[in-house]
Amino acid sequence: MASHSPLKQDYEYKRHGTTNLFVAVEPKAGQRIVSVTAHRGKVDFVAFIGELLTGAYAQARRVHLVLDNLNTHFRKCFDDVLGRRAAARLLRRVQFHHTPKHASWLNMAEIEIGILSRQCLDRRIPNRDLLRSEVDAWQQARNDQRRTIEWRFTRQDADQKLATHFVPKFAC
Repeated sequence: MASHSPLKQDYEYKRHGTTNLFVAVEPKAGQRIVSVTAHRGKVDFVAFIGELLTGAYAQARRVHLVLDNLNTHFRKCFDDVLGRRAAARLLRRVQFHHTPKHASWLNMAEIEIGILSRQCLDRRIPNRDLLRSEVDAWQQARNDQRRTIEWRFTRQDADQKLATHFVPKFAC
């Protein structure tokens, strides 16, 4: 660098940490629960589901969880974290439904995450505490408005769209 020459800065993006968001959506009721965590490992996921089942859905007879195929989204993770007996006790009211591989767009939580990204996370947020308060405010506003997801994709639509990936059960 010579004197009287302009300052030169690198264009490279510097990341100052990451965080994770777990999102649960009750599409017909217009309710969502978002949890900001430091990690997205199986311990964090099991804790999030545990909070749902003992908190917001403590009175529900059956809870249907539609999940993508992330490595932490399986019953075995609950066994690993809680032990088989405790996991069975926690999950006795849970029915797991996994979206087909490469079809996470079938998961309504993905729709809600897209909306969250556009409405709340469209800028840099300098720390996790501010992120948590911004996400909480967004969640509260969306829940107060009872913003629902009107799902128009039918089983017949799925059969047609996914026909190249799956063989019908009773094909001859």
